[in-house]
Amino acid sequence: MSWALIGMAGVAALGLHLLGADAAGSLGPMTAAAVVLGAGGSVTPSGDVSAFGLDGAEATTAIEVTPLGVGLAGALLLAFFFLRSLRALGVDVTARELAARAGAVAVLFLAMLAGLAWAGHDVITLDGASLGLDELPGGGGLTDDLPGGLGDLLPDRLGDLAEAEAAVGFTVNTGPSLLGGLVWVLGVLAIALLASRRTALPAALSSLHTVVRPAVSALVTVLLVAVAAGLAAAAYAAVGDDHPGRIAGAALLGAPNGVWLAVPLGMFVPWEGKATGALTEVLPAPLDEFFRVGADEPATIGRLASLDGRVWLLVVAVAVMMLFAGVLTAVRTPVGPLSAAGFAGRCAVRLGAATALAVPLLIQLTTVTADASLSVLGFDAFGAGLSLQGQAGLGVLLGAAWGLGAGGLGGLLAYGTGAAGGRAVSVGGAVPDLDAPDPDASGPYDPAPPFRPANPHTNPYLQLPDDFRDPPGSGGGR
Repeated sequence: MSWALIGMAGVAALGLHLLGADAAGSLGPMTAAAVVLGAGGSVTPSGDVSAFGLDGAEATTAIEVTPLGVGLAGALLLAFFFLRSLRALGVDVTARELAARAGAVAVLFLAMLAGLAWAGHDVITLDGASLGLDELPGGGGLTDDLPGGLGDLLPDRLGDLAEAEAAVGFTVNTGPSLLGGLVWVLGVLAIALLASRRTALPAALSSLHTVVRPAVSALVTVLLVAVAAGLAAAAYAAVGDDHPGRIAGAALLGAPNGVWLAVPLGMFVPWEGKATGALTEVLPAPLDEFFRVGADEPATIGRLASLDGRVWLLVVAVAVMMLFAGVLTAVRTPVGPLSAAGFAGRCAVRLGAATALAVPLLIQLTTVTADASLSVLGFDAFGAGLSLQGQAGLGVLLGAAWGLGAGGLGGLLAYGTGAAGGRAVSVGGAVPDLDAPDPDASGPYDPAPPFRPANPHTNPYLQLPDDFRDPPGSGGGR
């Protein structure tokens, strides 16, 4: 479990260092605060308002963005070691054993998170001039050169903190952070159990292995592949850039933010938002242009495509991703005696249910809220605000529709090619061998009944040699 926090701290520290945030303050407290944010915690920033002529109610700053790159690194490591400990028990996993292990992991994680909450506070004196940011194009945004708005969420905000010329403090809210950390760790363990196909379950939950796990594992796989594609795109962009380290740091911290925001949008989920003042610059294109004009209607694919026709490529990418998930679901689902239509329907229902739950979760994870009344973000943000929230209710319906279509089509493709059920795994973790003999059969050899009576004239095994035949006219046999 400690490896999960070590991995989160490593990603957070490397990302902040590549962004140059440690040039203005101590990297340790900033890393602790980023880890707490990545685990569902809460951090309250504050500033030296006297330097800006603000006081009282005007001197408030609140930014709520989760660094999903940090959280994803910890989730993968936590799931890996937790599932490995369960596999060591074999197939005899009881509900009490599972609950005890999950509870122990949660308690230890919260204890270590409390330590990070204690360390995650500092006051940093920021000097943007010392960073040489005035030499960067467009005013010196740390992630402005990252294509597709990939770094315009959390990394740009952390980078802009390094650009400010003020004494900026931040404090981890211990109570809300521990509650958020508990929800985070239990959610990670639950998803890991549902997505793992080679980990035994208690007898009471054994039905989840064939009903839920194929679809959930397929959906988790394609979402991770999408994040890997986002990281690859960032690496490609960094090759020819003047500041590759900053693009790499932005991708480490915020690649899942941009990718998982794009998935519901590509499924035609409307996003409601409002951006005023300088905070419109943190939105990815063409969302920034859409909300800059003060649109009263939600942002949809059609409206965004009127500003940039390349947005339709996002729908194509999501369609390919979901078809991949449908094929994976079919390959990992046992066929049984079902026909092609029945098997496709089974895959459609299961993937549809999984996607209907996954899309609102992605919307919640990628929600952005910011309200700034201080010039601590690299520009004068007094009176600026930003909110971006997808319609979760419609996300459930659209997610179910996409899952039904992709699961049904993937089931038909897998059934037609003979790949259906080819990667189905038993509860113990072994791939079933359909050609293996039945262990309950009597004897080492159990021949099938013949199709017709034996005929000695056509079966050489029933024909006797001449020495054993009766002589002609003997009228008898031996």
